[in-house]
This record gives sequence, structure tokens and C-alpha cells, in this order.
Amino acid sequence: MTNAKGLNPETAILGTGQNVLDFWQWGFSNIITNNLRGIFAEFLVGTALGSLDQSRKEWDAFDLVYNDMKIEVKSSAYIQVWHKDKYSNISFNIGAKKEYDYETNKYSDDVKRNADMYVFCLLKEKNVELVDPLDISQWEFYVVLTTELDRHFPKQKTISLSRLKQVTKPCTYENLKNIIDGLL
Repeated sequence: MTNAKGLNPETAILGTGQNVLDFWQWGFSNIITNNLRGIFAEFLVGTALGSLDQSRKEWDAFDLVYNDMKIEVKSSAYIQVWHKDKYSNISFNIGAKKEYDYETNKYSDDVKRNADMYVFCLLKEKNVELVDPLDISQWEFYVVLTTELDRHFPKQKTISLSRLKQVTKPCTYENLKNIIDGLL
């Protein structure tokens, strides 16, 4: 049924006359919503790094693995689907958490940031008529080693864009892999 590359879009949903592609188009087309934008941001970072060899695990302690580095991907945007009368304040969750082990079905005892590196993805377009998550030029990326977050923001649960810019600079999708490789 599923494998590292996931479902085949042409797979029939037995007894419905529909297939997996029909379901995806119905349920996952509005990628500007918070949950889908976040998953899409993980996909973007994974494509930049060529690290999409495993299917995504919901609620894992980190999102991607690249050159043995565990990467946590976070997403934010100025424009939200539920209100368009003002921009959202940009912030990202960086709180420490217990790590869940899927093999033992247990959480770790220690609370920490479980990734080695964070990639913060900002859908930066502010014009509601132009915003398009599929346009890679509308995104900027901020890469920070977890050791830097721990050093500068040891107890913080969230980080604002202005604080993030104190420890790193934005990069484009095209430069993302080079920036990450430079930190390894």
C-alpha cells in the first residue's frame, strides 16, 4: 500500500469510484493553511537537500535527516486563510520537547530540542492577491544550529523573526543547501 515514495495517486479507493489523487485534491490543495504550509515547508527543505527518501512521520522529534543531521523545519506566514485584515506576527515554535520513540511507544525522560539544526521557512509575500506558496521566490529560509538556539534562547518556547535575525540571515531556496552544508 505505502512505501518510501508513498501512495500511487492512481490507487483506487475501493467502493467509491475515486482514487488517491481525488482525495489529495479535495483535502490538500489549500497549502496556505498552517498545517499544510508547514508540511509543504518540510517538503521544500527536503527537496533542496535531496533528502526525501522516507515518507514523512507525523509528530516525529524532527522532520528530516541530512548527512546524519536531524533537521527541524518550522513555517510561518504574514497572510493566513482565516483573516486577511492584518498581517500575522511572525514567530516560530522552538520549545524543548520529549522525544517519542515509535519502536517502544514511549516518550524520553529528558526534555530538549531534539534536532541538530532548525530551518525556519517564511512565506514572506504580504499581498493577499499575489501570495502563492508554490512560488519559491516568495519564501525565505533561516538556518540555525540547535547549539546556537540553546546558547542564545535556552528557555524560550517561541522566537520572533526579529530575534531570529539576530543570529542568522535569510537565504533563498537556491542557496539553502549550501548554507546547511557550510554548517556541517
